[in-house]
Amino acid sequence: MAQRYVRVQTPKGQIHYGLLQLSRGVQVLDAPPWLKGQPTDLHLEPDSYQILAPCAPSKIVAVGKNYVDHAAEMGTPVPAEPLLFLKPPTAVIATETSITYPVQSKRVDYEGELALIIGEPCADCNPGEAQNKIWGYTIANDVTARDLQQQDGQWTRAKGFNTFCPLGPWIVRELSPGARLQTFVNNSPQPVQSSSIDRMVFPPDVLVSYISQIMTLLPGDVVLTGTPQGVGPLQIGDRVRVEIEGIGALENTVVARPSLSRP
Repeated sequence: MAQRYVRVQTPKGQIHYGLLQLSRGVQVLDAPPWLKGQPTDLHLEPDSYQILAPCAPSKIVAVGKNYVDHAAEMGTPVPAEPLLFLKPPTAVIATETSITYPVQSKRVDYEGELALIIGEPCADCNPGEAQNKIWGYTIANDVTARDLQQQDGQWTRAKGFNTFCPLGPWIVRELSPGARLQTFVNNSPQPVQSSSIDRMVFPPDVLVSYISQIMTLLPGDVVLTGTPQGVGPLQIGDRVRVEIEGIGALENTVVARPSLSRP
């Protein structure tokens, strides 16, 4: 099994990066692994930490319509160049935490995606250089308020709500180019999304290179590579699971937004 790099929090609020062991214990590192973090003498027992999103990015750069079949289901052509948008870091949540359904929306969709973790500053890189800047891979759910996306024309509000970027559960260094991505809702054995990641229009090295011509990607930043066909709505109470072969599964439950307290 590939090494799994995690980010965890202890009951005292201490946040650590580490290596997840087969026992579910964590070997703590002295820094984020992409900053050459080394193992320490600290070992966390399986019941002594809470798993967090595996990184804390300065930004999340996402790519729209990067699978031909998804562009078709959206009723639009495949973009001639990568179609970029940003999700705020405040949207990031961990596996096994809740997606909050915003009161402003009547249609919230799942979008299972492969996420890239940047390991070194990346600016004006060609694809070969960009590939070497990709430190690892994890799973994302680019949760989207579809009605607001269509209403607004630009995507900041629809993509940017708190909890709209589940990420995790951990990072792996290597991934098969033909790994399968699948999304499941509730207890159905049939995936609502199922595609090989090599069906992307623009592969990871091209995406990172393209983005680096616009903005500098920093260590720990995240690139979302687009979602395949099969996006659909979530309801309050639904549980959504995104799986990528060779990584694992990212699971979250949809909840209603708590009522705002009034003075």
